Amino acid sequence: MIDFSKATIDNMVVHQIGARAEAEPLRFSKSTMNLQGDEMVTDVLLNYFFKPFKEDSYYNFWHKEDIEKNLVYVNVSNLFSGEGDFYQSSIQLAEWLYENSNHPKIKGGEFYMAMFNNVVVDGELVNALGIFKSENKETFLKVYLKEQNFELGTQEGINIKKLDKGCLIFNTEQEEGYKICSVDNINKGNEARFWVDDFLGLQPREDNYYFTRNYMEMCRGFVDNVYNKDNEVPRADQIDMLNRSMDFFNNKDNFNEANFEHEVMGQPEIIDAFKDYKENYQLENSIPLKEEFDISKSAVKGQKGTFKSILKLDKNFHVYIHGRRDYVERGYDQQRGLNYYTLYYEIES
Repeated sequence: MIDFSKATIDNMVVHQIGARAEAEPLRFSKSTMNLQGDEMVTDVLLNYFFKPFKEDSYYNFWHKEDIEKNLVYVNVSNLFSGEGDFYQSSIQLAEWLYENSNHPKIKGGEFYMAMFNNVVVDGELVNALGIFKSENKETFLKVYLKEQNFELGTQEGINIKKLDKGCLIFNTEQEEGYKICSVDNINKGNEARFWVDDFLGLQPREDNYYFTRNYMEMCRGFVDNVYNKDNEVPRADQIDMLNRSMDFFNNKDNFNEANFEHEVMGQPEIIDAFKDYKENYQLENSIPLKEEFDISKSAVKGQKGTFKSILKLDKNFHVYIHGRRDYVERGYDQQRGLNYYTLYYEIES
């Protein structure tokens, strides 16, 4: 969890990065900004920069050969140690971002770099470096007084409630590549990877959030790809498996794979199929799936929306099943030539 209620902006600079695919240029500010005494702008900027980071999902810097070859890591380390020049580092990083903005869908925009003091991350007081980019502009109405009449005009600006891209690098865990959170609310798919992979050079931080999210995603994949209709598993049983998996993660503080298999899978043949799927999943995705870890409730909350408990019947009915599989029966009406479900319940509300 990030607490920026006491945070201050120690230094900040803004540059403009053109769309490289359209041969637009880079434009640099001549110096850093002076925000001294402007509390309103400072408060707006702090909210704009920090509020999008709501999940406890963290990254570390890395490089396939040597982390010292990661340009962003080197600049950040020099700034945190006091050896680097803030303005010159911002020039280098803006140029590096521009060099890696090759995809035609990547727009030009403003590049922001800021040094923050008094930031609390997971209970630890640290300073932090923020790197952000705004790409989208919105049109706003402006009301002004002209010759005793109120007039309307338009003005283009940045929506301070919608940060396009950003990362916060916290001055902690340097040996592991720092503790970092990142967000990209614009690009999806392959074009989105340039921010995390090409520009920043990040890999997921292997913590309980990471382990919980990975395991839950694998469980959902097992239901979608193995425990499915192709293997004669009714949709109601699929939903029941998802519900029992979610209940396990919701109600337990610690994950133990043997307990999970016993309580959720139950039947030996299902457990065997699950083990096979897990092994292949790890190999195909290069993702570690630990057998024991502390369950991250933040990760569980983030996965809830992906564990669908909806039974869709033609285009007429959606049945939400949240538990009690034994209260749901499926049958076939030979006279009508139609399938049906019978639902048992105690109280109607």
